[in-house]
Amino acid sequence: MILIELFAPAGVLTPAQRQQLGRRLIDALMSTEDAHAEAVMDSARALTQVLIHEPAAWITGDRHPTDPTDPPRYLIRVSAPAAWRKEMSAHAIERLTQALAEAEADAGRNPDRLRDQPHTLIHVLGIAEGSLGMYGRPMGSLDLIQHMTAPHRDAIADIPTGDLPPGTVIDPVCGMTVDLNSTDLTLDHENTVHGFCNGQCRRIFADEHGVPLNA
Repeated sequence: MILIELFAPAGVLTPAQRQQLGRRLIDALMSTEDAHAEAVMDSARALTQVLIHEPAAWITGDRHPTDPTDPPRYLIRVSAPAAWRKEMSAHAIERLTQALAEAEADAGRNPDRLRDQPHTLIHVLGIAEGSLGMYGRPMGSLDLIQHMTAPHRDAIADIPTGDLPPGTVIDPVCGMTVDLNSTDLTLDHENTVHGFCNGQCRRIFADEHGVPLNA
C-alpha cells in the first residue's frame, strides 16, 4: 500500500501528461527488474496509487511566486509502511527522479536540471504500524506482505527451480532468489532449507507452516 503524490505548478502538465506521468511513476517504483515474483509485483502495483496536485500558489525561498517561464519545480511525496521506508528510500528517490526526468525530456525541457539543481524534492514517509487500513481494518506491514505475496505462495509448487545457480533458492513467500551462502535468514522445513529475502517473509513462512523461528 504505497501512495505517490506529485506536486507540480498549475498548467505545467496537460490531462494526458498527468495520466502518462502517473503510470510512469508506478512503473518506475514497481519495476519488472526487481527480483520478486511477477505475481507479487502485480499485487503490489494494485495497491499503489498516484495523486497529482497543482497548488494554487507555489512559492520557494529563493524567489517570488513561480513565473510561468521558469523551469517547473516538483515535489514528490511517497507514503509507505514505516518498516519499508529505510530499505525503499534510495531506489525510490533514484527511480522516481529518473521517471520525472524522462517526462521532462518528452515535454522538451532539460531533464538534466533535475539532477544538477534542486528542482525536485522527494520525501519518503513512513506510516506507523496500525495506521494503514484495508478491508475495513488496520493493516500492518506484515499483513500487507501476506496480501501481496498470496498469489505467489498459492502457486509456489508450480514455479521451476532447475535453472537456479548453485547455492541459491527461491524465497517461497515473495519469489526472490536468495543466496544461501550470504544470508542467515533460513528455515529448515521437511528436510528442505528455505532462504528468505527479509525477516518478514521468514516470519510469514514460519507462521503458515508451524516452524519455530529459532529452527
